[in-house]
Amino acid sequence: MADFKGKNVMVTGATRGIGLAIAEEFAKAGANLSICGTNQAALDQAAQTLGAYGVKVYTQRVNVALAEDCEAFVQNTVKELGSLDVLVNNAGITKDNLTVRMSEQDWDDVIAVNLKGTFLMSKAALKVMFKKRSGNIVNISSVVGEMGNAGQANYVASKAGIIGLTKTFAKEFGSRNVRVNAVAPGFVQTAMTDALPEEMKAKVLDTVPLKRFAKTQEIAKAVMFLASEDASYITGHILAVNGGLYI
Repeated sequence: MADFKGKNVMVTGATRGIGLAIAEEFAKAGANLSICGTNQAALDQAAQTLGAYGVKVYTQRVNVALAEDCEAFVQNTVKELGSLDVLVNNAGITKDNLTVRMSEQDWDDVIAVNLKGTFLMSKAALKVMFKKRSGNIVNISSVVGEMGNAGQANYVASKAGIIGLTKTFAKEFGSRNVRVNAVAPGFVQTAMTDALPEEMKAKVLDTVPLKRFAKTQEIAKAVMFLASEDASYITGHILAVNGGLYI
């Protein structure tokens, strides 16, 4: 496991699922954590889980679609932890529907959180990373951002946009020694996929060569690799963690 002892890692949308798993893997590796979400009770619970690893944990309710929230979150993180080394842009929502039935509001909401949020949080974090001339940003995209998916025009557009942002950021930020990469997960075992009918799960798994959903920890470890010194000459890369779903 990579060593992040003494490093300060910020994870957005870290109260459950993939985000919490990412934060937990970094905590196991010794990183101090700054996490955000929209539900205070869930943040308190996550802080308790992460604090058990003996690391510092700062929490804040944040709407990543608001620039002032993102800037305040970064400033408070530096105040509480001392600096910022890694940003993981994980916060995301879905509001699925076929295009002909999708409301303009559902389009705007998903783009605002998933894509604009990634842009705003990265921009806020850059002020710290540029000053210290080092940093890592890992964005969470999705396999559907690469292959498309019926019924998810807004989500697919946001995740495809994150791929474009990641490559552009890598080109813009490299001269300041800030690396930017993304992980594109396929189907992941979460409370949401656990609730799917068995017949639907079987149909989905039929399309995955490895014949299983990813564990949240497998996504988290991919994120940690990209943020670690083991990936010191990797930037602008989209790491597919999809079990062979899209090759």
